[in-house]
Amino acid sequence: MKILVVGSGGREHALAWRMARGGHAVHAAPGNPGIAAVATCHDVGVGDLDGQVALAVRLGVDLVVVGPEAPLVAGLADRLRAAGVPTFGPGADGARLEGSKIFSKELFARHGIPTSAFRVCGSIAEADRAIDELGADVVVKADGLAAGKGVVVCATVDEARAAARDMLEQKRFGAAGDRLVIEQKIVGREVSVLALTDGARLEVLAAAEDHKTIFDGDRGPNTGGMGTVSPSWVSDAALARIRAEILEPTVRGLAAEGIDYRGVLYAGVMIDRAGTPWTLEYNCRFGDPETQPVMMRLSGDLGAVLAGAAVGAMPEGALAWDPRAAVCVVLASAGYPEAPRTGDAIGGLDGPDAIDEGDDLVVFHAGTARKGGRLVTAGGRVLGVTALGDGVAGARARAYGAVERIRFDGMQYRRDLGLRGA
Repeated sequence: MKILVVGSGGREHALAWRMARGGHAVHAAPGNPGIAAVATCHDVGVGDLDGQVALAVRLGVDLVVVGPEAPLVAGLADRLRAAGVPTFGPGADGARLEGSKIFSKELFARHGIPTSAFRVCGSIAEADRAIDELGADVVVKADGLAAGKGVVVCATVDEARAAARDMLEQKRFGAAGDRLVIEQKIVGREVSVLALTDGARLEVLAAAEDHKTIFDGDRGPNTGGMGTVSPSWVSDAALARIRAEILEPTVRGLAAEGIDYRGVLYAGVMIDRAGTPWTLEYNCRFGDPETQPVMMRLSGDLGAVLAGAAVGAMPEGALAWDPRAAVCVVLASAGYPEAPRTGDAIGGLDGPDAIDEGDDLVVFHAGTARKGGRLVTAGGRVLGVTALGDGVAGARARAYGAVERIRFDGMQYRRDLGLRGA
């Protein structure tokens, strides 16, 4: 098939890499220097919806896979389908699962999907009242899209009130924080579970565990994700509960509300101390950096599965999993996450000293560019060094060994991926 991947990050690189290895002719818009090694890149921005539709039609693609959430929320999938282009990604109605925390929490409540107690707040008075009712251990979330950073986990009333004021009064996240969800914090361990759906049935992918905060030991501010391990620590029995109690009711609930959801259901789930799964939130697209190790472990024709899902007929049993573990180490730029610096030269990926990539080791590009022939940093999260190995220890050793050969000024990364509970 001829497949167009919309996006320019590490997630899109991993998807393009996997589908290219399946024999498909992959295009990307806009892509990045890493994606250019496995796909034909086109200079059309993610936010240029007209341009993306025109490109897909001009190329005559058999499938479009939309990577980021923003164009999905803006209705790109609807516009592509209206132009007759099979598209993997929900329409704007389904993308509200990620585009509005309020919509998703209220959907959970309507369809009995387990989630924590919550309040919707649009003013400081409402936020203060919610905090008084729910207690000090709450999570304050901006309603709209905030690049994975609009969530503050609080331990005191003062922290919760400060977070609410930061969003509502100081407009830290702009219009995304005009309304908030304040919810009770669930104590436990988080797992990311991604599933593909054609609107009726599910194909659950291998689970992964993300590391959200910038520093070792889960310290510091939340980021878009500093690294991922797959398989996660969660048991098969817990995954079966997540499917039966969270994912399947979500598919049924969306269908009952007239939403034809064809895309990824990416559930952030907390397993509490009693082993009960709770829905934290949904994303409406592949996770980043969760996708990187999941694509490394996946075998089978991903392109064919996504194409089937796009037309409501996803094939069953078409995907299999490498029994080895995969670890993705994110290399971030100086100043990330608050004020990432760009333009620093990257060493270790070009020329005679370049890392030898292959089936077991891939450096996925997340925020890179070429300037004057040199590879430079162009975002907060720059690279995702991803490796397969025998067990988490083997994958860690291979990934961190490659990290030691990459260099750019101010490079920061976590050194404790895969060590939780070890």
